[in-house]
Amino acid sequence: METTREALPDDVEALKALVLAAQAEAAAERAARSDDRALIAALKLTIEKLKRERFGAKAERTSQLIDQMELQLEELEATATEDELAAEAAAARTTTVTSFQRKRPARQPFPENLPRERVVVPGPTSCSCCGSSRLRKLGEDITETLEVVPRQWKVIQTVREKFSCRECEAIDQAPAPFHVIPRGHVGPNLLAMVLFEKYGQHQPLNRQSERYAREGIDLGLSTLADHVGTVTHVLMPLFQRLEAHVFAAERLHGDDTTVPVLAKGKTSTGRIWTYVRDDRPFAGQASPAAVFYYSPDRAGTHPASHLAGWQGLFQADAYSGYGALYDPARRTEAILEAGCWSHARRPFFVMADVEAAARRRAQSKGKVAPVVSPIALDIVRRIDALFEIEREINGLAADQRLEVRRARSRPLVDALHAVMVEHRATLSRSSDAAKAIDYMLKRWDAFTVSLR
Repeated sequence: METTREALPDDVEALKALVLAAQAEAAAERAARSDDRALIAALKLTIEKLKRERFGAKAERTSQLIDQMELQLEELEATATEDELAAEAAAARTTTVTSFQRKRPARQPFPENLPRERVVVPGPTSCSCCGSSRLRKLGEDITETLEVVPRQWKVIQTVREKFSCRECEAIDQAPAPFHVIPRGHVGPNLLAMVLFEKYGQHQPLNRQSERYAREGIDLGLSTLADHVGTVTHVLMPLFQRLEAHVFAAERLHGDDTTVPVLAKGKTSTGRIWTYVRDDRPFAGQASPAAVFYYSPDRAGTHPASHLAGWQGLFQADAYSGYGALYDPARRTEAILEAGCWSHARRPFFVMADVEAAARRRAQSKGKVAPVVSPIALDIVRRIDALFEIEREINGLAADQRLEVRRARSRPLVDALHAVMVEHRATLSRSSDAAKAIDYMLKRWDAFTVSLR
């Protein structure tokens, strides 16, 4: 509300109070706007995550977008808190303006498994009202505060007493304690931390070494590298057991992804090959598991060597390097190819994404932007109907799933095939929809193997 010149008080103290009130109101409005921006960012992030869960982890919403939105939300939340505190400080200097309070979600209790440390504040020994010492305890109020104990380094001294025999003068002593690294001087917890930091948190050994040095511990890069190499060797039997478990499955899921690799003067691109065993969708009792292999390139020789001794049903994308695996001349029984419907659906969804098309049109600045493909939209809806059936029968026995697929999914699949053949006849060879349709039609036997 504006104040006219004539309405301003002549008293200096009253003018000061008026200025302080105006500043407090401005700070409260600024805090409210910051809170609104943070709330909007949080809701947008939630929407994107829900879309990602619904439509696929990589197909339509990249992880980079999610990461960027989380960073933006982090900045907005921090700014909103700063503005809230500034509004509180401004309101404290006046009695006419109420401080702004942000709406926060209900605080969840701390996990029950965390240890509790009781710090008892002694109660009064006399009444603060009348001074009487006749007090009776009514109860207690507990305030819980989450705290962390900084990392502590320690040296464990294992003392092995040595005895000699008075009769034969033989010397007896308990065996030396076990070390993961022979003649090593680091414990298993420290080794596990180093490996987790390197492979789980992607922290290079040189950064770990620098951080340990700031804490007063001298663990050089060479020493840490020796530890990693030794532990890798020690864990190899465990990996081999896991590998044997995965490749004992009758069905495998395979895929590969890029991974940045530090090279001399640059960053090159390597590959991580993943093979997954998961029998849970058809009531299998074996534990799910996955194995990973690294290669510096994407040559087909890598999956050929990984699956050299395996036979069964293999579900993957249409990477040409897998082609040799399906060749009947490869051995007595070739690997049976199962097409991945998620990979096939992905290009259709990109062409049918209404929101993305609207966003591209808004960013085109007058240029002709791609529109939503009605053919792609129809195919996406048909594939989603198949996915819905799969969600319903997830966890049933294999014969039950096959029965449902033959009764409910086969008519939908046959109709989808007829629709794609019909549409393909009207599309040019260079059309994106035609390429996506050809991808499926050329591999139709692989996509329908689950119906046989």
